[in-house]
Amino acid sequence: MARFLLKHLAFLLLTLLVVSFLVFALNELSPGGAARKILGAYATQEQVDLLTRQMGLDRPVLVRYAEYLGKLARGDLGESTRFKVPVKDIIWSRLRNTAFLAALAFACIVPLSVLLGVAAGMRESSALDRGILLFSTVIASVPEFALGVFLASIFVVSLGWLPGTATLVAGGGWSVASQMVLPVAVIVLFDSGYVVSMIRASMVEVMQRPYIRTAVLKGMSFRRVVIRHALRNAMINPVTVVLLQINYLISGVVVVETVFAYPASAA
Repeated sequence: MARFLLKHLAFLLLTLLVVSFLVFALNELSPGGAARKILGAYATQEQVDLLTRQMGLDRPVLVRYAEYLGKLARGDLGESTRFKVPVKDIIWSRLRNTAFLAALAFACIVPLSVLLGVAAGMRESSALDRGILLFSTVIASVPEFALGVFLASIFVVSLGWLPGTATLVAGGGWSVASQMVLPVAVIVLFDSGYVVSMIRASMVEVMQRPYIRTAVLKGMSFRRVVIRHALRNAMINPVTVVLLQINYLISGVVVVETVFAYPASAA
């Protein structure tokens, strides 16, 4: 097991190294250099060349990439040419609220998806199965911004039960918890739609295995068959799907933050 994990970890690090080098090298092919972008279009070529030498951008790509890896290992991401502050300060100040929203949504996505996926896959082609499958297909097909507008039109405009923004500042009669309901609901509904379908498909496949039929024929209760045999084996493949949702979660959070005026940085 340890050898298996080390092997895949090595492949992961190698992939990250290759991708980072390709991105680093492709920046050399992009039109306009960093010095020109900093000085502007009206700077003379002599000024651009001087700043290029001062920044060390005239050195070979491999030398600068090695220096970049060394700084990255020490946690130094460089300095923002726009804000004139360290990049790590900008990133962490903006990721704090985003990570909180994403973590809260992910904590809801996993149990909800497992519950609905297992319930649908336990009895294939039943009314419950068809209803859950239709529900997951529909919500997975609606973009985050459209789903956000749709829920806001119902719970904010029509019913007035929830606030339309999530500023994370209590006021106007709305608590911070109530402000988080709609943003979390949009992310959970959109991302769980695909996960529910995958868990259902895996559960349906497992329920058709011979050892499941054997357990039922031996007199084991259907509940014990599902919990002790089907569920454990059905979750092997969906675990990868659940973890892959983290990538989609980040992009979905950005859209939801815009729709509900969620603050990108902590106060």
